[in-house]
Amino acid sequence: MIAINYVHERERMVREQLEGKGIRSVPVLQAFRKVPRHLFVAPGTEEFAYEDRPLGIGEGQTISQPYMVATMTEALELSGGEKVLEIGTGSGYQAAILAELGCSVYTIERIESLSMEARRKLEQAGYPNLHFRVGDGTLGWPEEAPFDRIVVTAGAPDAPVELLRQLREGGCLLIPIGGERRQDLVRFRREEGRVTRQTICACSFVKLVGTEGWPEE
Repeated sequence: MIAINYVHERERMVREQLEGKGIRSVPVLQAFRKVPRHLFVAPGTEEFAYEDRPLGIGEGQTISQPYMVATMTEALELSGGEKVLEIGTGSGYQAAILAELGCSVYTIERIESLSMEARRKLEQAGYPNLHFRVGDGTLGWPEEAPFDRIVVTAGAPDAPVELLRQLREGGCLLIPIGGERRQDLVRFRREEGRVTRQTICACSFVKLVGTEGWPEE
């Protein structure tokens, strides 16, 4: 078996899937060059880690395609040092990207086994100082609020009110909103006491399950 050159694969991913599709933020592109995505996919699927598609990680959840993770990260308009709440830890890959960009990351996952595995992978990849919680992400993390940014990595029927309440003035919430299979990625901003919304692009995410999301089946 030929050994995979993951550094080469990351560079190819950045060049073809990110730069080639319009991602322009230099810090975001550099983060994607550094974070070892193959550590965050399910065992046995490492050879597909840098392909332009989502991959299953167990429990009916996925790691999103690199371009979508990059699109969401760029849309957060990070400058470094932000306090970020992530809803849907999943494999931990998005959290690793945020940590690489200098954010203080608080991440919530409703499935305990995924949260534990993500913590292990993040420590293995060199990101040990993140904050984890297992629970209903639609309710946020009120005792740690407010947050500069909130990013939701699952689709919801609407923006959870609790998450909007936990945004700092000048902050933004990024969340897929729509039906069970197709959504629009929407950015909400809190400015001068008002909340505005902007649609970024179409997308497709697994369902955000919780009190202010989809009911558990």
